[in-house]
Amino acid sequence: MSKPNHAVVSIIMGSQSDLPVMSQAAEVLDTMDVPYELTIVSAHRTPLRMVKFAQEAATRGIKVIIAGAGGAAHLPGMVAALTHLPVIGVPVKSSNSIDGWDSLLSILQMPNGIPVATVALDAAKNAGLLAVEILATADENLTQKLISFRTSQTQSVLNQVELLQKQKNGHLHKK
Repeated sequence: MSKPNHAVVSIIMGSQSDLPVMSQAAEVLDTMDVPYELTIVSAHRTPLRMVKFAQEAATRGIKVIIAGAGGAAHLPGMVAALTHLPVIGVPVKSSNSIDGWDSLLSILQMPNGIPVATVALDAAKNAGLLAVEILATADENLTQKLISFRTSQTQSVLNQVELLQKQKNGHLHKK
């Protein structure tokens, strides 16, 4: 699958206040050259917009939806109920949340038959990576980018281990 010119991932959020968290998913998609769209769709304040968005996403070429929400966090589950596309939920610790638990549980505790993949609180970066992993099942270019990303993560940790060992050895010799 070559890189299309149109969005294949949709990043949606319940309100503008979710943008600092949800922009992390966009950054991952930018890094992996995955085209996406980013918009606000409120399950409670714009329910008809949400229904239309979810029902039309697949016909617009969207392959994966990343939905972030705080508070009652119904957006990911409601969108999942309205589309056959995979939905990745990002619970957002918002100003009106109960330390993020309400958001997390609202997204995580979906009934059987309507799955929502749920990442950790405020973990939109992982949602972006999961979206890329889903798309990579049909795109060798994305697979190679993911392998390269993972290799660089491993090397970064090994570099930190080496630096720590050098610091430790230098510290021991000073005594």
